[in-house]
Amino acid sequence: MSGRITKKEKERIQKILDLLDEHYTREYKCYLNHETPWQLLIATILSAQCTDERVNLVTKDLFHKYTSLEAFASADQKELEQDIHSTGFYKNKAKNIIACTNMLLKEYGGQVPENIEELTKLAGVGRKTANVIRGNIYHEPSIVVDTHVKRISRKLGLTKEEDPVKIEFDLMKVLPKEHWILFNIQIITHGRGLCTARAPQCEQCFLKELCKERK
Repeated sequence: MSGRITKKEKERIQKILDLLDEHYTREYKCYLNHETPWQLLIATILSAQCTDERVNLVTKDLFHKYTSLEAFASADQKELEQDIHSTGFYKNKAKNIIACTNMLLKEYGGQVPENIEELTKLAGVGRKTANVIRGNIYHEPSIVVDTHVKRISRKLGLTKEEDPVKIEFDLMKVLPKEHWILFNIQIITHGRGLCTARAPQCEQCFLKELCKERK
């Protein structure tokens, strides 16, 4: 969105947020199973072009086999490729996970950094992955543009962009900062339930009167 937001548009956006709060609560929830920051980082790398459900199935065994950053850093790439094969793009992901964990050990003392610039220097980590970490681990206001957030934000008229980074910055302009993380969680829930990509249930949707695409 470019230019100033009108009072009417601000009111429409606030109504959307109020309805999301009402239907999905303000509870923080991460859909990727993890016990440590580095486990969430690896799970998020695996989630590229893959469902969270599939990633959780894979990491259930993966994190029992590789119990530390050191174990991932010294992993045999071919073997790791087989371990994560079902998540897709497994060759790239295995290569990135090994490089990423090595960098965490060598440059950050085994700690996952909080700063987005440092996070995006890690292999396989773009702004989406970095914002998942910042939001879920460090509770830093952040917007994660996954397929649901991209699709539904466009439907609601919160952005016209296609590029995830441009969408992220558009949403940062129009959404109150304190709602950024919640918006991610609520829209993902909405996209999996009512507003699915293949068969959106528009007539049952509580946002139908505020949805620009429907109008």
